[in-house]
Amino acid sequence: MEPLPLILVTNDDGIRSAGLQAAVDALGSLGEVFVVAPDRQWSGAGRSMPQSVSGELNGVPYDALQLGAVTAYAIDATPALCVIHAMLDLVPRRPSLLVSGINFGENVSTEVTISGTIGAALEGASFGIPSLAVSVEMAVANHLVGDETEDYAAAKAITRRFAQILLSQTLPFDADVLSINVPRGATLETPWQLTRLSRQRYFVPLAPDHQSGHRRPGYRVMDRPEDAEVGSDVWCLHRARHVSVTPLSLDMTARVDFGELEERLRGEM
Repeated sequence: MEPLPLILVTNDDGIRSAGLQAAVDALGSLGEVFVVAPDRQWSGAGRSMPQSVSGELNGVPYDALQLGAVTAYAIDATPALCVIHAMLDLVPRRPSLLVSGINFGENVSTEVTISGTIGAALEGASFGIPSLAVSVEMAVANHLVGDETEDYAAAKAITRRFAQILLSQTLPFDADVLSINVPRGATLETPWQLTRLSRQRYFVPLAPDHQSGHRRPGYRVMDRPEDAEVGSDVWCLHRARHVSVTPLSLDMTARVDFGELEERLRGEM
């Protein structure tokens, strides 16, 4: 008898995230869930691998996480490094699927490279594993701490649905990660649609509030996101209020005509 598919679950909000719990709940009946997540909040880590983290491993008791009968490890590591630790040291066999999330806050537009949630999914894809990143729209104030009133029912349903798809069929070449963003207030009936990344900056940087003693820049959501490019992830989330499903590629080469570009680069100054 073949073993159940192994599903590697990680996130960037830390091992005790309610979103991680929701992801495990959604995936539990689809295979053997194996959790390897940061021991603390790592939002904004992208795919970073800083030398300052120790990689120290901590097997967390099931009752502390309330994750059910799953193997769970917390690591002093970024999300991407958690995936590497899992793949090189921890998983009992090759995962059939990687799920990153469910993230506190949306991950859209040009800022996807900042996201630790997306970074972990890209790391999984670099190992050749079908990878899914799931994020839920939240107010900026909740991006690091979550929202105790959040109902993850819709996010869990969409996570389960796309996990089933990735476990049962192969995506076309160049669709290495599916980045899913669930709008605030979504229900089980909220439809989904394929989208592209918006080219507009979604999270606008704010200067540090020196009067309050803050030295770190903040950010806010762009003005009128509902007016973003039709068919983009931002438009889908804010105008259509649908679930946005964006295929991401490991190949970040610009989609430019090489002939035209070479002509310009080699032309006279």
